[in-house]
Amino acid sequence: MRYSQLLITTTKEMPAEAEVISHQLLLRAGFIRKLTSGLYTYLPLGLAALRKVEKIVREEMNRAGAQEILMPMVQPADLWEESGRWKQYGPELLRFKDRHQRDCCLGPTHEEVVTDVARREIHSYRQLPVNLYQIQTKFRDEIRPRFGLMRGREFVMKDAYSFDVNEEGAEASYRRMRDAYNRIFKRCGLEFRAVEADSGSIGGSFSHEFMVLAKTGEDTLVICQSCDYAANLEKAKAAAPVRTENGDAMQDCVKVATPGLKKVDKVAEFLGLDTRQVIKTMIYLADGELVAVLVRGDREVQPVKLKNLLNATDVELADDDTVWQKTKLPVGYIGPVGLPIKFVADQEVMLMGNAATGANEKGFHLTGVNPGRDFTPALTGDLRQVTAEDRCPLCGGALRLTEGIEVGHIFKLGTKYSAAMNAVFQDTDGQEKVMIMGCYGIGVSRVVAAAIEQNHDANGIIFPLPLAPFQVILLNLDLKNAAITAAAEQLHNELEAAGVEVLYDDRDERPGSKFKDADLLGIPYRVTVGKGVEKDGTVELRARRSGETVMLPLAQATAEIAAKIKAELAAAG
Repeated sequence: MRYSQLLITTTKEMPAEAEVISHQLLLRAGFIRKLTSGLYTYLPLGLAALRKVEKIVREEMNRAGAQEILMPMVQPADLWEESGRWKQYGPELLRFKDRHQRDCCLGPTHEEVVTDVARREIHSYRQLPVNLYQIQTKFRDEIRPRFGLMRGREFVMKDAYSFDVNEEGAEASYRRMRDAYNRIFKRCGLEFRAVEADSGSIGGSFSHEFMVLAKTGEDTLVICQSCDYAANLEKAKAAAPVRTENGDAMQDCVKVATPGLKKVDKVAEFLGLDTRQVIKTMIYLADGELVAVLVRGDREVQPVKLKNLLNATDVELADDDTVWQKTKLPVGYIGPVGLPIKFVADQEVMLMGNAATGANEKGFHLTGVNPGRDFTPALTGDLRQVTAEDRCPLCGGALRLTEGIEVGHIFKLGTKYSAAMNAVFQDTDGQEKVMIMGCYGIGVSRVVAAAIEQNHDANGIIFPLPLAPFQVILLNLDLKNAAITAAAEQLHNELEAAGVEVLYDDRDERPGSKFKDADLLGIPYRVTVGKGVEKDGTVELRARRSGETVMLPLAQATAEIAAKIKAELAAAG
């Protein structure tokens, strides 16, 4: 491919709209162009990178025994009402009516549609297991789309769905997909981790996210530095809690004046206690209802854990005015003893003895408070956020918090959709059984952005070889020089004949501009044809990532470049 014939418009200016580096570089390098908020056109280079990801995904899904299908993007509301998600999903589901006034939506995901396929086509245990996947455009009506391809409204996704006769088969399908995902992201040349995660709106009993490690990631990951434990912060656990006491003997509960002291650290200092000996009471709205949450004074509530414990759709911290209007309780002095609203407690709180807490009266706290004797929560569980000071729940090793970008998510769905939509089969005894399902997604377009977030420098993109739109960019530094141009044309033709994906920069531009554009585009290898051809018959080969430069004889250049690329791709898997 010749640069002069390809639609590439690079820019020097940093786009004002772009907040993260992948968005900036994709726009500057001419990979994408914005149509409107959260919607982008893929220009030739952007589409080429996208197709590279699709190819790897498709090969590994087929290798794992999955079968490719293609389902409609427009979905009837009837299916979503069967599953119960039509109202539950929220405003991100773009709903509309067709010309017959039938409710429809643009699919952000396809659990309902694929379950309908299964219940129509699969009737016997002999047809199971089966895994169906597609690579297709999805739409999620984000309220604030941002970060370019990282969080757009329209995106390309691979979604797969497994159907099994029992839990044992479903577990085997889940393992196959987890192994396939590890191969996919390894082949993409990405540094990633599979972490335990919350299942969110998809549902199900268990899930793993595949996270590309990058400083600009939206998610915080908790990773053990001694073993393989890794989890999203929303799901992460710490080592088992230990008892926290203020003295050995159980004390009497005493009300103490604490005028103007609302913060945990100030209360603890005034009472001569450590913050770990204070019970902090936070008031949340769970699906519109007030609920108090008890955590140790040095801890923070993890909202997703709270939502799951309460089986709620939405939880948010209640503001002071709402708390006062609904309870007449003074924020900063609220505690569990005699609390007139529902409250739940983190498991650590139940191991506290002789603690201090709010007295539910302005200017007063209680000391000598003991769970069981003085209060009993409606529910208890792991509700706190893990910190870097915690220890691993598996091996007790040190934990590290880092940022990551979610590029894949796999779920054990169980019978959430198959039971609701009556996707059944006949077993070996002729009995009707519900299919056991799994769901497996990869954000194909997000992988492109995540790869750039992880692989760039001050000069531009540094694509991993498997994802690069071209493997080599060939620069002709002097189109008016017959010898240089003849050598460049010869090398271009030889590289293409050898199966190397090469972009030939045949523009009549200054060498400096060509070098800058080559770095910006992030193509892994740059071959420069200049005066070395006339001087000693050599061309320059430069690796974009390392900056390593070698001179190659023109006659041997194609063979050496092709061999280097073949070896690097083989090492990637």
